[in-house]
Amino acid sequence: MATIDDIIKQSVNPFDNSAARNFWLDQELSPTVKSIHQKQLTQINDVLAQIAKDHQTRTLILYGDVGSGKTHFMGQLKKSLNDQAFFVYVEPFSQSDHIWRHILRNTVDSLVNAPAGQEDSQLILWIKSCLSTIGQGLQSEQQTLIDRVKGIFGQTKTDAGRDRQLFIDILKKTIGTTGIYNANEFFGILYDLTHPDSYPIACEWLKGDDLDEDSLKKLKVKQPIDDEDKARGILGNFSKISAKTQPIVLCFDQIDSIARLPDGSIDIQALFDVTSTIYNGNWQSFLIIISISTDLWNENYKRIQPSDLDRASTRIPLKRITLEEAEALLATRLYPLHNQANPKPVSPIYPLTQQVLEKAFPSRKASPRKALDLARRVFHEYKERLFADEPPPVDKTKAEFQLLWQQEYKKSQENITRITLLAATDLMRMLEQALAALQVLEIKPRLISGRHGSYSLSYQQPGKQERVGVVWTEEANMNSFFHVMSASQRVIQQNLCQTLYLIRAGGVGQPNLAGNQIYRQIFTNTNHRHIKPTLPSVHYLATYHNLVKDVEAHELVVAGKTITLKELEALIRDAQILHKCTLLQNLGIVTSPASNREESDGKKDVQPVKDFLLNLVITQGYMGVPTLIQHAEKQFPVVETSEIQQLIRQLCQEQKTQIIDPKAKLQDQLICLVNKR
Repeated sequence: MATIDDIIKQSVNPFDNSAARNFWLDQELSPTVKSIHQKQLTQINDVLAQIAKDHQTRTLILYGDVGSGKTHFMGQLKKSLNDQAFFVYVEPFSQSDHIWRHILRNTVDSLVNAPAGQEDSQLILWIKSCLSTIGQGLQSEQQTLIDRVKGIFGQTKTDAGRDRQLFIDILKKTIGTTGIYNANEFFGILYDLTHPDSYPIACEWLKGDDLDEDSLKKLKVKQPIDDEDKARGILGNFSKISAKTQPIVLCFDQIDSIARLPDGSIDIQALFDVTSTIYNGNWQSFLIIISISTDLWNENYKRIQPSDLDRASTRIPLKRITLEEAEALLATRLYPLHNQANPKPVSPIYPLTQQVLEKAFPSRKASPRKALDLARRVFHEYKERLFADEPPPVDKTKAEFQLLWQQEYKKSQENITRITLLAATDLMRMLEQALAALQVLEIKPRLISGRHGSYSLSYQQPGKQERVGVVWTEEANMNSFFHVMSASQRVIQQNLCQTLYLIRAGGVGQPNLAGNQIYRQIFTNTNHRHIKPTLPSVHYLATYHNLVKDVEAHELVVAGKTITLKELEALIRDAQILHKCTLLQNLGIVTSPASNREESDGKKDVQPVKDFLLNLVITQGYMGVPTLIQHAEKQFPVVETSEIQQLIRQLCQEQKTQIIDPKAKLQDQLICLVNKR
C-alpha cells in the first residue's frame, strides 16, 4: 500500500466543495461531526415534540455568523428528524406579492420527495398517516373504503366515482369543513393523490400550476390556484390536516436573497406578515424556522412589527465551534485518504497539525467555514511541497469558477427536468439577473399590467435607444394566455416597447381561441418575435441564479475568497459562460462562441469534458491520472473512459499538461501543468 504522502500526491483537495443549499435538491451532505451544534438540534427537537403534543404552531429564529453552517445544519435537522415531521425547504421569494403562492409551490415541491429509507413521498406518507388517524371508529363501509384507499396507493382506480365521493364525505365528517378552504375540491384532490394516473396532475394543481381546461375537468376542480387568497387557503388546509398526523417544518433559508424594498433593504416584514396570518388564523402543527445571518438580523429586526417579532420568541444561535470540534470536522474529510495509507498517519488531521489550528484560532473557537478554508489552503501548500519542482504560476480563479459552474450546472440538469417545474415569476427573475450580469441597461420589471405583470420586463436594446419587452409564460391554461396576450397588445399600442419577445415553449392554442388570434396579430409579419426556450437555456439561467443567491448570502467562495456580486458578474462575463445560452442568443444579448455551443439533448459534446480536465489540473497543481479520470467520469457519466483518456492525451500533445512519469503504470501516473518558464 502507498504512504499517506503518496496518496496525497494522487488526490484532489478534500476540502474543495460548494455551499450547502436546498436539502431536498442537494441531499449529499458533506461529512459532519455529531457533536457540532448538537445542543441546537436537541432544542429544536424539543420544540417539535411540543408541537406534536399540543399542535400549536411556533416560529423560531436560527441565526449565526456567515459561515457558521446554518444551511448545512438545516440539512442535518431534516436528516435527523424526518421521521418526526415533514420538512419543507422554502427558497427565497423574489416577489412579495406572490409570497403565498411561492410558499405553496415550495411546500408541494418538498413534500413530493421521499425521506431517506422510505419508498413513499412525504406527501403520500402524510395522507396515509392522516387516514390511519381518522379511520378509527368509522362505520364498516367507511372503514373498508379507508383501508382500500390505504392499500391501493399505486394501483389503478376501481369504481372511482363512487369511492371518490365517499372518501370526500368521510373526510368532511372526520376532519370537518370548518377552516378547510374549498373542502369538496381539496378532499377530492387528496383522493386523486392516492392513484398513479392522477397523482402527477393533482400535484401540479396543488402547487399552483395554471392547468388547462381538460386537466381541471379530470380533477373535478373549477379553477387553478392562481392568486394569493387561494394559495393561503390551501396552505391552511395542510395545517388543518397536519393536526391529524405529524407537524410540517417550513425552513426559510437565504433570507439575504428575498424581495427588496425600494430603499434596497430586504422585505423581511412580508415574511413576518405570513407568520402573523398563520398565528391569527390559528393554523396548527407548523414549525416555522427562519434562518438568517446575525448581521442581517441585527440590521433588519427593527423593521418588523413588534407584535410579529414577539411571536418569534425562540431564538437559537449557531455559535462558533471549539477547536476540538474543528479538528474532528477536518478529520472526517481526511479519513478516506488516511484509510488508504500504510502506515496510517499518527494524527487524524495530517498533513495539518494542532499547532496550525491553534495559531490560526488563538481563541480556540472557529466557524466551520473558516476551519475548512484554512485546511484547504494548508493541504494545497503541503501537496505542492511534496514535489521537487515548483508548479508554474497560474491564476486559478477562472479555472476554479468554471469547475464550480460545471458542478452547479449538473445539479440544475438533474433537478430541473421540465421548464414548467419553475414558476413564471422565478423564470423572469432568473432572466433579469442574467441580463444584469451582461450589463444590459435600464432593466425594468413589470412591463405588462395586471395579474401577470411579474411575468414581464423591459430593457434598453444594446447599442440602441429602443426598448425591448419580454414576456415569459408557460401556463397551459388558455384563459390565462388570453389575458397575457391582451396585456401584451396594450403594451404595443401604447408604444412602451418597440420590440416584444414572447418566451414560451408550450403551445399557443387553437386558431379559434381569442388568445391565439391576438398572438397572431402581434407576431405575424411584425418585428415582434416568439422564442421557444430550450431546457438547457433554463439550466444556464437557474445555475447563475443559484450562484447569485450564494453571493447574496455571502456563501460563494472562489479561490479561497468570498466574492461579491460585482465579482461574480465579472467572472461570468470573462468566462463567457452565458454566451452559450441560446435564449440569450435569440434575444440578441450575446453571440455564440465558435468553440462553445449550448449542450443539446442526445448530442455528445466533449469540449466541456476537456475544459473540466484542464481546469481540475490547474486547481490541484498535481494529481493522479486515475483520480482525474474518476472525477471526469462522475461529472460526465455518459462519456466513455477511453474518450476521457484520449482528451488527456490531447491536452498533453497541446503542451497544456504533462504526465510526470509516463512510463509508470496508469495507477501510478501523475499529471500537472506544463511549466513553460
